[in-house]
Amino acid sequence: MSVEKKAHAASGWAMVFVVVGGYLLSIGTMLGSIIMLAATDGAAGLLLLLVSCLLLTATIICNCGFFTLQPGQARVCVLFGKYVGTVRDEGLRWANPFYTRNLGMTSEEGSSVTAGDKGVELKLGGHKHGSKISTRARTYNGERIKVNDKMGNPIEIATVVVWRVVDTAKAVFDVDDYESFVYTVTETALRHVASIYAYDHMEDDDANSSAITLRTNIEEVSDALREELDRRLEVAGVDVIDARLTHLAYAPEIAQAMLRRQQAEAIIAARKKIVEGAVSMVDMAVEQLAAGGNIELDDERKAAMATNLMVVLCGESEAQPVLNTGTLYN
Repeated sequence: MSVEKKAHAASGWAMVFVVVGGYLLSIGTMLGSIIMLAATDGAAGLLLLLVSCLLLTATIICNCGFFTLQPGQARVCVLFGKYVGTVRDEGLRWANPFYTRNLGMTSEEGSSVTAGDKGVELKLGGHKHGSKISTRARTYNGERIKVNDKMGNPIEIATVVVWRVVDTAKAVFDVDDYESFVYTVTETALRHVASIYAYDHMEDDDANSSAITLRTNIEEVSDALREELDRRLEVAGVDVIDARLTHLAYAPEIAQAMLRRQQAEAIIAARKKIVEGAVSMVDMAVEQLAAGGNIELDDERKAAMATNLMVVLCGESEAQPVLNTGTLYN
């Protein structure tokens, strides 16, 4: 694997005077050679003309060494196929004019990336950035993809990833197109993370409620996705700053069935709470009546009172009282 090395580029402002002086000197010698040739001094004039041409050629070559870097940019320097280093100094700079300027195909040259099951083709620009690499933070908003969760349920999921290049050597030399690599690996990692967690808890009990799920543990799932992306994108010299789920839902073919299931689980949970509260209230009522000493309740009367109170407390409609003019046993 490649490792980034720091390269130094001289300030371009000093070289501006050198290049301008070279142009002026080459033009002056060329004019002098023309004058000497016109004066029939052929040998000296031709020699001076040759010197002026060589000086002009050298000045033009030196002129090709200028480049500028903005904050958040770096330039990868390659000399005849050998990696020399990376310049991160901003401003007008001058380096070896023979450094390679175009380091192969990048996504900014008009490449396309297919994202998601829908086959969405992303057109990424149409110009070359040569050996310049952006080290600024970038955002990739992925398309919705259909995957199966841990329980095999089809779900739709999407993510947004904030990333940046931290090792320019790996980004340029270890992968063919680092931007396309990031997009492809993001989809692969998202599929993997979604497959190791269930969408939601299967039952409303303590055992399953402690398990991590996609719907209820967004932070944990996002951290797992970021760690997975960091591990997979290390080969491209990319650091993942953040990764978050932007969309999570059941697939349309099972959405209605799962909605009814969630409604049923909510009703069961609510009924469970109502029954727990009603039991405690009935127990408290029976104990207080028995503790007063004014009313004596045998086991059968306690059972009848508990039944009536449970009906009143747990019933959805308003209870209708029934007056009993007799006794419990007649």
